[in-house]
Amino acid sequence: MERHPKVIETVVNNDLCIGCGLCVYKCPEKALEMQWNEEGFLVPQLNGNCEEDGACLSVCPFNPFPEEEVKTENELADKFLTETSQQHHRIGRYIGIYAGHAEEYRQTSSSGGLATYVFAELLDRGIVDHIFSVRESTDLGRHYQYTIIDSRKTLLESSKTKYFPVTLSTVFSKIHELDGKVAIVGVACFIKAIRLAQHTEPELKDKIPFLVGIICGGIKSRFFTEYLAHKAGAPVESYQRPEFRIKDTNSYALDYSFGCNVPDSEEQKRIKMRSVGDMWGTGLFKANPCDFCEDVATELADISLGDAWIPPYSADGKGTNVVVTRSHLAEDILQKGIAQGKLSLESISLERFMASQQGSFNHRQTGLPVRIKKAKKENKPVPPKRFAHEKVSLDFRYVQQIRMKVRKVSLQIWKEVRNSEDFDRKIAPYLLSLKRATKIYHYKRALDKRILKWMKRPWRPER
Repeated sequence: MERHPKVIETVVNNDLCIGCGLCVYKCPEKALEMQWNEEGFLVPQLNGNCEEDGACLSVCPFNPFPEEEVKTENELADKFLTETSQQHHRIGRYIGIYAGHAEEYRQTSSSGGLATYVFAELLDRGIVDHIFSVRESTDLGRHYQYTIIDSRKTLLESSKTKYFPVTLSTVFSKIHELDGKVAIVGVACFIKAIRLAQHTEPELKDKIPFLVGIICGGIKSRFFTEYLAHKAGAPVESYQRPEFRIKDTNSYALDYSFGCNVPDSEEQKRIKMRSVGDMWGTGLFKANPCDFCEDVATELADISLGDAWIPPYSADGKGTNVVVTRSHLAEDILQKGIAQGKLSLESISLERFMASQQGSFNHRQTGLPVRIKKAKKENKPVPPKRFAHEKVSLDFRYVQQIRMKVRKVSLQIWKEVRNSEDFDRKIAPYLLSLKRATKIYHYKRALDKRILKWMKRPWRPER
């Protein structure tokens, strides 16, 4: 009888796999490989004999049954981020919070260029010898993949955000073969997987001295890119070189474009992302495990970087980062960059940072109990969560329920049609329901704020 790795039985079969690929690295039998599933995500599949060692499960960021000492991000932060001076239950441990950009790399980056600047500093200072980052791939159908970067020149080629499934399995298996140390960039779940690997193999903490976290709105299926390519006028089966964040530096930050090439042509097909509607708040083409991620600010990274979606930064089409430092090295890199005139950064308050990612905090943390309740009702395992007992209003609960439906249905519809016009027509009723529910929620929230403000006004007796 064929034996299945625990990560497949417990995580993949319960639609909790995010595709980080650390299980492939950790499997002692080398019985796993990452393959596309039917919903356009990379997941581990069996490719050899398995003795059910369980090591694969120990590094999974969505393991429903983790060890007590690494139960949540809190325990991992206590273990790995001991240099922090402050802590907040919604963003984790931190030293400093900033907004700004790196002028040298701003134009060639999706946002403010801070990730490229930090990596360049790590290489120049000799702190690391290699960087695991995402670059264009020559593998058929992959478009992008994690690769090993050793120089500033190749670093620039990996500077933009790619909303396409990638896996660390392409590089992590080589980590012990590399001379020197490694820095890695990743979204929250990938960073958590790396910390879990460092927990199981303490020598990896020295091998990987620095992690750059990218604040993420959710992992998208490759269907997302196919949809955008078709909307832009490229063939779904053969589009090439997708580019997700083409800036308009004369406009505002959210006014960016998607672009891709067609075979045998240098012409790039483009479409403004604002013309396709909200692809993030709706949950379209999103991975199911993202609905069980409560880490908005990549809490386990040495430095966390995101987009400054707040005024006045949101009005600048050149791009601006929000930044959270969580180690002395990260703080030192920024402070020296400011002193040398290489970085334009200003400290911002915790409240301003949270406002820049408010939608994500609302969805990932406040709305989490709704999704947990649904999973448990269906007898599906759920990883331990810190925000499992948040109070959720009736109107916001309804928004969450529709978002879950939109996420699931969007993947089903695209599998059937693979055509943007038919997809738009079939998904429209679900998006309309979500729009109405969200409008009611926002109206109710605004009304509650007005009532609260009225109740707090000074009382004055009638004359």
